Amino acid sequence: MESYFMGIDTGTQGVRIAVSDKKGNLLFEQEEKWDTVFPEVGWAEQNPADWWNAISAIMEKMETLLGREKMCRIKACCVCATSSTAFPVDNEGNPMRNALMWMDARSREEMDAINSTHHPVLDYCGKETSFEWMIPKALWLKHHEPEIYNSCYKIVEQLDWINYQLCGEWSSSICNTTCKWNYVSSLGGYQRDFFEQIGFEDYEEKLVTRVDKIGERVGFIRPELCEKYGFSRDMEVVQGGIDAHMAMFGLDVLRPGKVGIIMGTSFVHLCLSEEKPDMPGIWGPYDSAVLDHMWLLEGGQISASGLVNWFRQNFHIPEENGNPYARLLDIPDRIPIGADGVTVLDFFQGNRTPYKDASAKGVIFGLNVKHTWEHIYRAILEAVSYGTYNIISNYEKYGYMVDMITACGGVTKDAKWMQMISDVTGKPITVNRNSQAGALGCCVVSASRGRCYGSFQEAAEQMVIPAKIIRPDMEKHQAYLPYFRKYLELYENLKDFMHQ
Repeated sequence: MESYFMGIDTGTQGVRIAVSDKKGNLLFEQEEKWDTVFPEVGWAEQNPADWWNAISAIMEKMETLLGREKMCRIKACCVCATSSTAFPVDNEGNPMRNALMWMDARSREEMDAINSTHHPVLDYCGKETSFEWMIPKALWLKHHEPEIYNSCYKIVEQLDWINYQLCGEWSSSICNTTCKWNYVSSLGGYQRDFFEQIGFEDYEEKLVTRVDKIGERVGFIRPELCEKYGFSRDMEVVQGGIDAHMAMFGLDVLRPGKVGIIMGTSFVHLCLSEEKPDMPGIWGPYDSAVLDHMWLLEGGQISASGLVNWFRQNFHIPEENGNPYARLLDIPDRIPIGADGVTVLDFFQGNRTPYKDASAKGVIFGLNVKHTWEHIYRAILEAVSYGTYNIISNYEKYGYMVDMITACGGVTKDAKWMQMISDVTGKPITVNRNSQAGALGCCVVSASRGRCYGSFQEAAEQMVIPAKIIRPDMEKHQAYLPYFRKYLELYENLKDFMHQ
C-alpha cells in the first residue's frame, strides 16, 4: 500500500498544505490566508490562533477530498515557517501576546548591542545579527514587556508552536537555531559566555533548547487529530525549518554550485558549500544548518515582488478581467533597457545583503516630465534584478561560482521578469514543475531518513521534476551592465544621506 507525505508551508501571508506521493505528484494542495497588523511604524504582528485556524480549515478540506482511506496512509508530516516569528507561551502552549513577525524591526537597539560585542560566535552568522532574528526579539520582550517575559514558560518560534500543536512536543530546529539563534554545532551548540555578555543569561530557561536536525522525528501526531481527520496513530511529525531554507529540498539545490532563489514578497538566495568561506555580504556561513557538514550561505532582498504590490496599490493600476497584474505584464516590451534613465533602488525596507544596511532607503532617480508610470515600473523590475545580480556577484567575488539558479515562488509566473533576471545575472534559471517549493520540500523531507528514501538527495531527485530552463541573452546582459553599475554607484553616493 502506497504511503503519502504531507508538507505544511507557513508563510508570511498564509499557509499552504500539500500531500505528495513518493514521486512528487501532489494529491492535494490548498492555501489559506491571514492578516498582519502593524501597531507602529516598523512593527508587524500576527495572531497565532489565525495560523492554527487556517491549518485546521485546510485539514478539513483534505479529509473531504482525500477520504480517510488515504488520510491514514500519510506516513509523515513536516512543517516550514517564517523566521524568526517569535512570541511567549504559557506552560500549556497558549500564546501570551501576538507574535512579532520576522520583519518586525522594533528590536534594533538589542541588535546593535549584540553586534557591539564582536563576540566570536558572530563569525558564524556573517559577523552580525539582525533584528529579524530570535535573540534580539527575545531581549526586546525582556526589556519592554518584563511581566510577560518573567511569567512565560518559553519564547518560541512559529515552527516550534505548530509542531507542538501537531504532536505535543517542544523542539527547535537546527535550521532555525543555527541561522537565527546563534547555535553553532561545531562549537558544541550554544555559547553561555555569549548569552551572559548580551544579558540573556537565562536563555536555557526561556528558549526551547532541544535541537533536532531536519527530518528527525519530533513526535507522533496527537490522538485527537487522528480521530478528527483520520490520520494514522503512527504518523510522524518530523523536524522542518525556515520556509525559504526548506524550499532548498523542493528545488533540489542540495549540491554546491546551485543557488536556489525563493522569489516572493522578498527574495532569498541560498546555496551550500563544502568549505567555510570567508565571505562578507552574506548571512552565514551557517554550520550544518540544512545538511550535516555543509555550510549554508544566505543572501536576501527584503523588498522584491512586494514592490510590485506597493507600486500597483499606490499608482492605482486597475485590474483587467479580474487579474490585478494584467496591465503590468507587457511593460518590459514597451520600455527599453535602462528605463530611459530612471533608476530605482529597491531598499524600501532596508538592504539585507550584501550591504546589511537596515537604514537603506528606496529611491526613484532620474525622472523628467517625459517619463510615465511605465518607466518607473520597468525600473522597479530592473532594480530587483540588479539586487539579485549584486548578491550573486558577491558570491563569485569571494570564490563561490554559481552555475545555475533554480527558482520558485510567485515571480516565476511572470515570464518577462524571469527573462530579465536571467539576462541581468547572465545565469540560466531552472523552474520546476511545482513552483511552490516550500510545501514540496517538506514532503521531500517527510519521505527521507528511511521513511521512503535513504537520503535527502535521493528523495529530491525522485520528487523534484524540472519543467523549463530560462537561458540568458548575453547581448542583453552586456547592455544591462552600465545600468547595473549606475545602481551600485547611486547607493554609494546616497548611503550617508540615508543614515541621517
